[in-house]
Amino acid sequence: MFSYNICTQADENIFRKQCVALEKNIPGIEKGNMLEDVDGSQIKIYKLNGKQIKVCNSYYVDAVFIDSEIELESYFN
Repeated sequence: MFSYNICTQADENIFRKQCVALEKNIPGIEKGNMLEDVDGSQIKIYKLNGKQIKVCNSYYVDAVFIDSEIELESYFN
């Protein structure tokens, strides 16, 4: 599992921008569900070659981060 810390505060604008960046920069990425927790936290799920990528805007952890089953840095270099 790969984890990427995007922002040290929950931020819906940064969360949405990160989702757009993934969709723009990763060929073949498939959009999945958008989940929302009772505290307003959001999780957008993607798939790439059968592997899961989750972009999280967590008010519980107070951060925007990505948990991914694949390495993503090569798509952003």
